[in-house]
Amino acid sequence: MVDQFANSQNRAASPPSPLVQRVHHQLRARIASGEYAANTRLPGEHDLSALYGASRPVIREALRRLRDDGLVFSRQGAGTFVRGVETEQGKTLAFAPAGTIADVQRCYEFRLEVEPANAFYAAMRRNEAALRAIERALELMRDTTRAHGHREDADYAFHIAIAEAANNYFFLSSMHALKDHINVGMKLHGLSLLGPAGGLVGVLDEHDAIFAAIRDRKKEDARDAMRRHIKGSYDRLFGGKVLDLSL
Repeated sequence: MVDQFANSQNRAASPPSPLVQRVHHQLRARIASGEYAANTRLPGEHDLSALYGASRPVIREALRRLRDDGLVFSRQGAGTFVRGVETEQGKTLAFAPAGTIADVQRCYEFRLEVEPANAFYAAMRRNEAALRAIERALELMRDTTRAHGHREDADYAFHIAIAEAANNYFFLSSMHALKDHINVGMKLHGLSLLGPAGGLVGVLDEHDAIFAAIRDRKKEDARDAMRRHIKGSYDRLFGGKVLDLSL
């Protein structure tokens, strides 16, 4: 406890650079969600540098801060490994699996509140590496749409890249923890749009609008475009026949 307090005091005296903080927060979120599971090895410095568009000294400093947090440990010659982050109940941040359509509806309600904020802050804080990550996911969606298909993994990658660009650990951790729930909703939504009506093209246009607003740093436009997209997905999926969750 004393060592942790001392570490926090040292950080206060020398605040991290914005890029170190961004990488630190994103790695924390991936550990909290279980994407980087306890006792597994993190990607090497070279791979992390490419993933986050950051120099190796930035990666080393972010990893050092994770060690100070007690989330990772190093093995000489073997790399950096995850200890895991636990709640007071001793469990990694996560939610029960989506078991009913009501769970999917609740997840959409959550996304409708959180993701417009993600887009707003992404437009404010995004850097070139973040933009490239969003654009890569968008291009994969574009290729799939041209083939008259839908890939929820590309859809999720687009939305999580925006959450990472927003650089808010609390939003990002929640999005990671809800990955399976979000993917279920995206899969159902995508399946509902397959066919000759061409609904997937319109959804791709919605994603294009979100990306353009973030790229151009138009915060309010990014927030509004994301809200229209999530609300549109919600309405298309449920067709006005949502469940009464007050019962």
